[in-house]
Amino acid sequence: MEPTTVFKIATTPDEFEQIHRLNHQTFAEEIPQHASSPEGRLVDKFHAENTYLIGVRDGRVIAMMAIRRRRPFSLDAKLPDLDRWLPPGRKPVELRLLAVLPTHRNGPVPAQLLHFTARHCLELGDDVAVISGLARRKQLYRAMGFEPFGPVVGTPEALYQPMLLTLENFARASGLRRSLRGAAVESPSPREPVNLMPGPVAVSPAVRAAFARPPVSHRSREFMGELSALRRRLAALAKAQNVQVLPGSGSLANDLVAAQLAGLNQPGVVVSTGEFGERLADHARRAGLEFHWARLPWGAVPAQSDIEEALSQARSPGWLWMVHHETSTGVLHDLEPLKALAAARGAKLCLDCISSIGAVPVDLTGVFLATGTSGKALAGFPGLALVFHGEDPAQRPDLPRYLDLGLWAASESSPFTHSSNLVAALDVALAEVERLPAGRCGDGTLAVWLRAELRTAGFTLIAPETHASPIIVSVQLPPGVLAEDVGLALEQLGFLTSYRSGYLLARNWIQVSLMVGPSKDDLAGMIAHLCELSGMAAYRSAAAG
Repeated sequence: MEPTTVFKIATTPDEFEQIHRLNHQTFAEEIPQHASSPEGRLVDKFHAENTYLIGVRDGRVIAMMAIRRRRPFSLDAKLPDLDRWLPPGRKPVELRLLAVLPTHRNGPVPAQLLHFTARHCLELGDDVAVISGLARRKQLYRAMGFEPFGPVVGTPEALYQPMLLTLENFARASGLRRSLRGAAVESPSPREPVNLMPGPVAVSPAVRAAFARPPVSHRSREFMGELSALRRRLAALAKAQNVQVLPGSGSLANDLVAAQLAGLNQPGVVVSTGEFGERLADHARRAGLEFHWARLPWGAVPAQSDIEEALSQARSPGWLWMVHHETSTGVLHDLEPLKALAAARGAKLCLDCISSIGAVPVDLTGVFLATGTSGKALAGFPGLALVFHGEDPAQRPDLPRYLDLGLWAASESSPFTHSSNLVAALDVALAEVERLPAGRCGDGTLAVWLRAELRTAGFTLIAPETHASPIIVSVQLPPGVLAEDVGLALEQLGFLTSYRSGYLLARNWIQVSLMVGPSKDDLAGMIAHLCELSGMAAYRSAAAG
């Protein structure tokens, strides 16, 4: 169970000692604002006047903020005309020394500490706060309600942007309301964050309830009956001959495909147009396969001539392996031309359909092997790997037992311990998908609207419109605007997007997933915040609502 973070005012000698060490770690070692000390501790020059608000987990101070009300503020020394920037008739307070341990920065702790600090200040009658925020983190502070003012201050190694937070902006950013008497701050009704991630996706209450059933033995007649029925329905959904369901991830499913291809003793072709196509090449390489890798630019849509050229580069190719929906770029490839081309060349077609099954109609007729997962657009819980197959696989004693697809098929997908909870949850989730003939992404009009709004706002999208999927929209952020900052700020504003993967951070992309039914209003709210955080023009949408 995740330990609880307690937010409090520092009072004990041990807490103050930890504050001095966190102060040194942050503002001497990490940010070269102060000289490093051999003792590894830094006592703030206003320590005696500071009130420290801290986040403590298992006795360790993981976050801190100092409050000081006595003028002159430290910011007065940097901006001699500070009062010029402050709204008149207010009671100001200075916030300083915001520090969070690196392991807790990409999560709720910074926003929780700020909220706790703001509540404390409001209770004491403060109604405007000033802070010197790291200039490179300006977007994060803006998401919390701070407004930058004045010139950047500090040194080239530690540049700071003066900012202020009014009571009104804090209420807007945090969803809190001040009572008419002006004394109390009330918490809003809890609201689920808007999940715009490709995984884990939001699951329905019915799916959660199914997962919470008492587990049953994977050898029981009850479980085997449920698993058998689930496999039949999954195969019907994808128009496949059969499917094996096993505990594991989509990556495991692709490892099983690679193991099956190794048994063909034929060279093949891997075509990649993004991160997940490149991962297929890695699966093939690790399995010792002989193959030609047609490594196309990210976001490319291969023409028939590209596939033909790739097949011509391999010696009598026996198989062709591609991603159906390239999640990294948001490109959805056409299946029918691929199937026809592979059949004409006598190559067995294999597909990664991990993020397309359940989102859009998928027809695996004539496909040798394809992979899926219980999470993603099927919207069960992650943890089940799906391997669809168009032929009955033979058992392979030369393979590790877990990678032997024939063993799974001979054992009706239950040769080893299975999770009845995950199977029960997927059973309910699949029933939800079965009621949607066009899949969870519907006819794609919401994605068309979203892409048009983002382009109108000035963003660059990765997928060409002709092959843009209704599942994922990948967005290139403007120069100087960091995906990590924007993604974290959106998270603190209640919108979960994808930005933490290494390939996204390297390209400064952020992704919005439509796998599981966000509303147009939710998306319009996300776009408005995205525009503000990225320095785009104010967002207005007549279509929202």
